[in-house]
Formats: sequence, structure tokens, C-alpha cells
Amino acid sequence: MISLSQVTKRYPGGLEALRGVTLTIERGSMVFITGHSGAGKSTLLKLIAAIERPSSGGILVNGQNVGALRSRSVPYLRRNFGLIFQDQKLLFDRTAFDNVMLPLSIIGFERREAARRVRAALDKVSLLAKEKAYPVRLSGGEQQRLAIARAIVHRPAILLADEPTGNLDSAYAADIGELFRSFSQVGVTVVIATHDEAFAALLKPRVVALKEGRLAA
Repeated sequence: MISLSQVTKRYPGGLEALRGVTLTIERGSMVFITGHSGAGKSTLLKLIAAIERPSSGGILVNGQNVGALRSRSVPYLRRNFGLIFQDQKLLFDRTAFDNVMLPLSIIGFERREAARRVRAALDKVSLLAKEKAYPVRLSGGEQQRLAIARAIVHRPAILLADEPTGNLDSAYAADIGELFRSFSQVGVTVVIATHDEAFAALLKPRVVALKEGRLAA
């Protein structure tokens, strides 16, 4: 479960990206975070994943106080997450296969089982035929699907996705939506920040709207 209590995030210069947000996300649920550009959607995801720290308020993830974690404990927390962000953070000097392998290598998976999982994840996003390709040889949509494969390969308990369909056409977006739905159905908590109304209409999740850093609905 994810729980935020009166969370505010203030950046240097005084900008408040989030203001007094209180929100509970149940384990295994699918939640869409919507709102205008600058509403605080990306900041909310980064706070949950301990990429950012709250200025005030509390954030609990499976009972852990994320905002109070020591830096050395954060990597262990993140093993529970699959993270898909707009800047993707792909490694351009490694193949598609090796990009997806990275989380499993960090965790310490046995090589043969890890390779099986990597190919299964690439297959789910229709990139198995390009496992030896480098990201620079992939289209923007293919790079996005590669980032999704890397996020799901270790079967995380929580999947956080920031505009995951931003570079995808409607057919691929629908496929990725069904993939996210399948994860939610087996108990993965899926939290997606998006302004894609068609994508939200397809999946019919719980919707949490932000407006100027506050909960709007």
C-alpha cells in the first residue's frame, strides 16, 4: 500500500509542486494521476520512488517511511519498483537485450533465468526481433517500449509510469494498457501519470486529478 499524508514538495526558489496532498493507493490497484502540465504528476511519482524527498508530510510504501530512508537504503526500496519516466534513461552503449538485463544483473539473477525473462519482456512489447539493436537504432516509440520492458522484467510489486504512451501510436498504447492491466490483475500496484484521455478511457482505472499541486478530485 502507498499512503501520502499532507505531502508538500517545495523546490528552491519557492515553487510548490505539491501542496498538502493526502492519498491512499491500495495494493494491486490501478490508479491514473491526471492534470495539466505542471500540476505535480511527475513530482508525485518521484516522491513515491524516493527520487525526490518531501518538504513536509509523510509517505509510506508498504509500511516504510520513504521520506526518512537513509540514502543507502533507497536502492533496496527501489527493487520493489518498476520505473518508467519520460527521459527513459536508456544506456545507448548497450543493446536492447542488455538494457533490459540491467535490473536483473543488479539483483543478482542467475544468467540463464535472467536471459529467459529478458526475452519474455521484449516479446511482450514486440521488440524480441530487435534484442541486438542499440537504442540509437530504435524509433522513439520503440525506445519507449524498451523502457517499459526494462521496468517490468523483474516483476515489480509497484509499477510507476510517467506518460508511458507519450511516444506510442494508439495500437501500441492499447497493447501496453492491456499489459498494465494484466499486472494489476495479479496484484501489482500500477500508478500512471498521464494526460492521455483515450488511454484512461480504455482502462477505466481509479482517477486522481491534480490541479496546481493540490488534489482536484
